[in-house]
Amino acid sequence: MKKSLKANSLLFPNPAMVVCTYDANGRANAITLAWGGIAASEPPAVSIAVRPSRHSYEALRRTKAFTVNLPSVKHVTQTDFFGIASGRDIDKFAVTGLTPVKGEFVDAPYIEEFPYNIECQVVHEVELGTHTLFVGEVLNVKIDSDLVESNGKPSWENARLLTFDSMSRSYRAPGEVVGSAYSIGKKWLAS
Repeated sequence: MKKSLKANSLLFPNPAMVVCTYDANGRANAITLAWGGIAASEPPAVSIAVRPSRHSYEALRRTKAFTVNLPSVKHVTQTDFFGIASGRDIDKFAVTGLTPVKGEFVDAPYIEEFPYNIECQVVHEVELGTHTLFVGEVLNVKIDSDLVESNGKPSWENARLLTFDSMSRSYRAPGEVVGSAYSIGKKWLAS
C-alpha cells in the first residue's frame, strides 16, 4: 500500500544549488535553492525556480544571468546561510568570507571555493504559481582541476558535492555507486 506525501516531497535528494547574481547595486549575492535541475541537453540548459519575493528574483529578471554553484560538504554552513539570510539586509560574501568571481561569459559571479560552477544566460521565464522558473542556457562550466581524472571526466566521489533532502529538510553527502547508467538495464532488452 502506498501513502500520499506533500507536494514539496516530489524529488529528493537533489543537488544543493547556490545561485549567484549581481543585485541592482552591483553587489554579488547568493541564494540557496531547492528547486531546479537539468532542463535540456542540446543546447545544455538548467532550470531554477525562485519566488518573486526573493532578493535574487529582480536580479535574475534584470541581468538575465546567473551561476549555479555546487558546494562540497565542507561548505554546508555557508550553503544553509545563503538560503536563510536575505541579500537585501546583508552582504553574504562578506559574512562568510567566500569569494565571488565575475563570470567569464555572463553578468553574474561564481563562488571560487565551490568545486563546480555553471554560468547561465536566461533564455526563458515561466511563471508557475508561487515560483518563476528561469531556464538558463549553459555557456560555461568550471570544475576544480584536482577533481578531473586522467580520462578528463569529473571525479564526483572526491568532490563530495552536497545534496539537499526536502523531505527531511537536511543536507546529505552523496552515497555509493550502485550501478552503471545505460548499462545495467540492458538485461531487460533481451526479454
